[in-house]
Amino acid sequence: MTLEKLNNTLAAIDEINSQDPNTVTVNGESQAKELLYGQQMTDCLTQYWPDANELLQIAVRAQHIKRWQLKRTEFAEGKAGYYQWRIAQGKFHAELTASIMLEQGYSNEESEKCASILRKENLKSNPDTQTLEDVACLVFLMHYFNDFAAQYTEQDNEAKIIRIVQLTWGKMSDKAHDIALSLTLPDHLAALVGKALA
Repeated sequence: MTLEKLNNTLAAIDEINSQDPNTVTVNGESQAKELLYGQQMTDCLTQYWPDANELLQIAVRAQHIKRWQLKRTEFAEGKAGYYQWRIAQGKFHAELTASIMLEQGYSNEESEKCASILRKENLKSNPDTQTLEDVACLVFLMHYFNDFAAQYTEQDNEAKIIRIVQLTWGKMSDKAHDIALSLTLPDHLAALVGKALA
């Protein structure tokens, strides 16, 4: 049964992410960072894309699978190094997820389709890849934007925050823009988004 296969695959992804040495505190409880992130991604997909197919559901949960393995410090500093790291992460997430799917009984074709979504291939022409990007951007705005903005506000670098919001906005679909504008953000964050979109 395909639902059992899906649930087993998601559980296997969670099992790996539960080993993340990086933790975050939520409601006074310490949680593995990427385990929490995967669940936030799924929650967002379920809320706004309830009809998402199972390959997209797997890709969304696995977006940051074992992200701590490839360290940013292992790549050159600066923008070029950052992009190399991001591309290497995408390939790593894709390969690991495809191997889990094969173990759980998915076909080579299904595993490769999911891997392609995770590598963010054909962003503008593959609706599943676009939706993965949309969900990641929305989860950033909902759960991570506040800490991110605080970091640059401390450095008195509002321009950097605005540029990041503009870049994020550029990656999103019209549907994701509508969802983002419907979010109830704290006033200071809503003001930053307003400036970015002005």
